[in-house]
Amino acid sequence: MTTTYTLQHQDGAARAGIVHTAHGDIQTPIFMPVGTVGSVKAVAPDDLAAIGAPIILGNTYHLYLRPGDELVARHGGLHGFASWPGAILTDSGGFQVFSLNSLRKIREEGVEFRSHLDGSKHLFTPESVVRIQRNLNSDIMMVLDECVPYGADYSYTERSLELTTRWALRARAACPAGSVPNLLFAITQGGFFKDLRTRSIEQLCAHDFDGFAIGGLSVGEDKHTLYEFIDSTAPQLPADKPRYLMGVGTPLDIVTGIAAGIDMFDCVLPTRNARNGTLYTSVGKINIKRREFAEDDGPLDPGCNCYTCRTFSRAYLRHLYVSKELLSFRLNSIHNLTYFLSVVRQARQAIIEGRFRDFHAHMCAIYPDEAAAGAGA
Repeated sequence: MTTTYTLQHQDGAARAGIVHTAHGDIQTPIFMPVGTVGSVKAVAPDDLAAIGAPIILGNTYHLYLRPGDELVARHGGLHGFASWPGAILTDSGGFQVFSLNSLRKIREEGVEFRSHLDGSKHLFTPESVVRIQRNLNSDIMMVLDECVPYGADYSYTERSLELTTRWALRARAACPAGSVPNLLFAITQGGFFKDLRTRSIEQLCAHDFDGFAIGGLSVGEDKHTLYEFIDSTAPQLPADKPRYLMGVGTPLDIVTGIAAGIDMFDCVLPTRNARNGTLYTSVGKINIKRREFAEDDGPLDPGCNCYTCRTFSRAYLRHLYVSKELLSFRLNSIHNLTYFLSVVRQARQAIIEGRFRDFHAHMCAIYPDEAAAGAGA
């Protein structure tokens, strides 16, 4: 049996470990920059290498539609096509497909949908999604699942959970454990019903997947509910496999997930907010377009050693943003990604040194409004 995860240290429920992939070992906890169509927006692979990102995320739905997974396969898989030497995780595309609403139909075989690009009709099955990801040659592949919409009732959520389980087992059958170097992660669902979350975990974790994800969170619920379900769900996942919280979230969301025992995170937030001028620093969020920075010669974040903070002033970064210069996207994105990676590295070190509780409290102090919302205040 292939070992995909090594637990090195634990402080409370928080874990420091290593995920083993065909393109290198990944120290956890880890944040994965999102490169939906094979490119992390506004930054190049050498930028990602410079900030020490060991793994990025791609998306099956988007890469299947354009440029096509078979074309990517002919060009050396996503690693060769995008000139990325590190590891890659690909989302199955389930979230994107189910976001199409009126453009898709769900049935036992899979999900039929129309492309958002040209309206052409397509069918994703558990087997075809695995095949597409094998063409992309991602290190970590995700099974096809149904992402239940926020507010779905118990009956719908229960039926969806059972369908997701059947699809996951079909994906595993199409890609037996140890048959390929690509790892296959299952996605637990269950909406906002704790008994269904537990049932999903019990059904899926009885099978030999290489890792397990928590899906269907951060879909419109309030912060207190998000944190409640992270805390109740994460500890139920197998301790000897990687645990991945999909699409979450802010720096404090991530640290809260780490506190519950999560290893892996992804979110578009750092790059999307960078393009909107919202930047994360060691003293909290700032909006670089504010007039107060017009003549500020200081670095964006004195506590950061990224290229942006080493080289440019807040005044220059504000000038780029208000002038709509494309360089603003790159410099802001480099910083935000550096910050998110710094947060998980600091969390890892705190776990190793047995002071994670203090680190968590420190992050709550930096983001007091989020911490209060998460506590239900």
